[in-house]
Formats: sequence, structure tokens, C-alpha cells
Amino acid sequence: MDHTDLYINGAWHKGASGERFDVLNPATEEVIASVASAEIADADAALDAAEAAMKQWAAQTPRHRSEVLRRAWELMTSRLDHFAHLITLENGKARADAMGEATYAAEFFRWFAEEAVRADGMMTRAPASGARILVQHKPAGLAVLVTPWNYPAAMGTRKIAPALAAGCAVIIKPASETPLTMLALMPLLEEAGVPKGLVNVLPSKRTGALVDHMLHDPRVRVVSFTGSTGVGRKLLRSAADQVLKPAMELGGNAPLIVFEDADIDVAVEGAMLAKMRNLGEACTAANRIYVHADVAEVFTAKLTAAMSALKVGDGTDPTVDVGPLVNAETRDKVAAFVADAVAKGARIECGGATPDGTGFFYPPTVMSNVAENSDCVHDEIFGPVAAIQTFTDQQDVIRRANDTEYGLVAYVFSENMKRALQVCERLEYGMVGLNRGLVSDPAAPFGGVKQSGLGREGGHEGMLEFMETQYISASW
Repeated sequence: MDHTDLYINGAWHKGASGERFDVLNPATEEVIASVASAEIADADAALDAAEAAMKQWAAQTPRHRSEVLRRAWELMTSRLDHFAHLITLENGKARADAMGEATYAAEFFRWFAEEAVRADGMMTRAPASGARILVQHKPAGLAVLVTPWNYPAAMGTRKIAPALAAGCAVIIKPASETPLTMLALMPLLEEAGVPKGLVNVLPSKRTGALVDHMLHDPRVRVVSFTGSTGVGRKLLRSAADQVLKPAMELGGNAPLIVFEDADIDVAVEGAMLAKMRNLGEACTAANRIYVHADVAEVFTAKLTAAMSALKVGDGTDPTVDVGPLVNAETRDKVAAFVADAVAKGARIECGGATPDGTGFFYPPTVMSNVAENSDCVHDEIFGPVAAIQTFTDQQDVIRRANDTEYGLVAYVFSENMKRALQVCERLEYGMVGLNRGLVSDPAAPFGGVKQSGLGREGGHEGMLEFMETQYISASW
């Protein structure tokens, strides 16, 4: 691997302790790199570098920041193969999925290149006093970004791009399972014109202590995290001490509802995308599939055929559809969900057994007749398992869909648009896919309600997460 050290102030560093940790290929369980592990002293160096770099970057014109981000998009787009290969090596996802992520990741640079020049303010006149009201958006300050292993490129660019567009400097803590993709992005950003110190990357096995230290530094004003709700709660507690601006994209438990009037082929295609994109290792993955009893048999048969047709193997093989899960813990958790559901009456339609041999593989699995008290109904499966339940009453399925602490995304399939939109409005979710199995888009505000997070990423809102609103009252 080209880059396995810390990236601080535009240079590569071994780290204060000199300690390193291994990164595994999930398909072979072989070590593919030894990466430097950041300590508190490294975090302080990164904060110093970011503070110095932000002073100049925030003073740049929006057009200058826009052009740097545009160049980053151009460069990343020209190197998608390289990034897709790295994603597959450290994350395990199949080649097609990895290429999809690399393309999606690059698009955040283009989108926020366009948004960088649109931090529009406002001038109006107070009705009572007659004073002028001037409103503008200013860079919030240094941002700490904590990213997960399931999207090694996209979850980084989805935070870096809006922060830079807003005029902020960042320190990134990538997941220790998948730090290589983010490290590989740094030379590209240098080439695009990002000043040294503006973006710093700190892989570490001491994530909790390292991030907590940075969140208590008074120079840090924003924390952006993608990951589990449990970890998000801990970060929010730390952020409260400095009253930081939080952007939290947390867990999900997405329902996918198929009504009796749905186009079944469209619903199956959408379910495959919502369930199997990224091997189900996504907070947006369809976790609970509710199918009207009148169409359950045909839907289950078609979904089972589609899942059974997927080829499992090492993601570096371009003919493979489904790679390994990221680690043994994730695979074993998925297997436990299936075993629990079967013990409570579920039927295995396909898959359902951990294969022998090397690698953290689990086959695409369809379960029908899943009981409401199954563990997989109440927790994220985070794997290639479709758990099907049936319903007959619209009000009942809405109640069941909303019966969770999470509220990230839901999916609805129906050809009756009046009914479908009524259902969408009653679902307690930040996003809804209507006759679509994919909602993620750099141009749209991504985020959830309830325990699924705070704030939005993407869209115009994504840049505002890294800005503060200032109001000036003036008379002339």
C-alpha cells in the first residue's frame, strides 16, 4: 500500500508512539497493510495544523473553494478504478458495489463545488423598529469527522466536501477496519489544490480516547459522525461539554412495505437494491419487509429467485455479486439473527448457513414467516438477509413500521399514488423511497429522525451543518 501513515499538515507521519495496527482483507483474512495508530499528541498536531490552515482557507472566495472541489471531483472520477480496488480490498464489497461507492463519493465534490458559491444570506427590514436585518452564514470552525467502515470513501467525502465548501478545516478519524481508502484520497486533494493542514487523517485503534480529546479542545466547533446510535450517544455527551454543533447520522431499522397493488417486479427490484446494496451493510438497508398477504407468495418467490442467482466470492473477481462481510463479528451476528428467527418459526427460502472455509462470507438469505418478536425485527441485521412478514391492514402496517426507536428511511411500493403518499406522510422517517430502493443522493438532504440522528448530509443543508448563522442589526 502506498500510504499507511498518519496524514498531518500535508505530510506523512509514523505517529507519536510508533504503534501500528493491521488491516485485513475480509475475503482472505490476510493482512494487507500495517497502519500507524494515532495518539493524543498526533491529534494535537493535527488540530494545530487545521487551525492555521483554516484562517487562510476561510478567507478565500467561495469561487476559489468551489474550483478546488471541482478539481477534486475531476481527479477522483479519473481514478475510480483505483479507489474501487482499495474499497474492495479493505471492505470486501464486490467490484460493482465498490465502483458505485467510488462514483457516489466523487460526486460529493462536484455537488459541493456548486453549493460553495450559494451560502446565500438575506437583507430585510424589521417591521417594528425599521432596522435593517442582515443575515450571513460563516464557517463554524474546526470539524472532527468520524467515519464508519461500510463506506470507506463516501462517508468521508460526504463530510469533507461540505466542510471545505463552508470554509472549515477538518480532522478525520476513519474506521480502523478501513483506513486505506481515506489515506489514499489525500494525495488527490493535494493535487486538487487543498492547502496543507486543511484536511488531516488520523487512523487509530484508540478511537474513543482520541476523539474525546479532540471534542474537548476549544478550537473544535463541529463533530460529524456516521455510525451506530450507541456510539452517537456517547459522542453527543462529549460534544455537550463544549456545546459543539453535532451532525449525527446514526442507525436505522428500515421497513419496506409492498402493497397488494404494487408492481411486483418493481417491488422485487427495489427490495434487492434496498436490501443488497453494499451487502446489506448499510443503515439504509431494508431491515423489515412487510408484504401484503395477497401478493406475499409471488413476491417471496421472485425475491428468492433473485437472491439465489447472486454469485458469492472474493469481490476482486468482477463476476462476483456478493463479497464477504467486513469481519467475523459481523458475520456471526448475522448468523445469530437467522438462527433466532428460525427458532421462532421463520422458514428459510434460500441461504441461511455460514459456509466453510476462509473469509467472512454469508450467503444471500430470504426468510419468510418471520415472527414479530424475532431479534432481526428490532435490530439492524447489517447483512444479506431479507426478513419477510405479511400484513392485511394498512393502518396496522404503518403502526408496525413506526414501532421502532429509529427513523432513518422507509420504502413504500404501491401503484396507487394517493394512498402511497398518504402512507409516506404518516411514516416517522427522515427519508422515504417511493417505488424506489435507493434514496441516497448528494443533491438530497440525507438524515433521520428519532434515534437515527441529527442534522442532514448532502443537499444545501449539508453545507449549512458546517456554518453558523450571523445576524447584524443595522441602521443607516
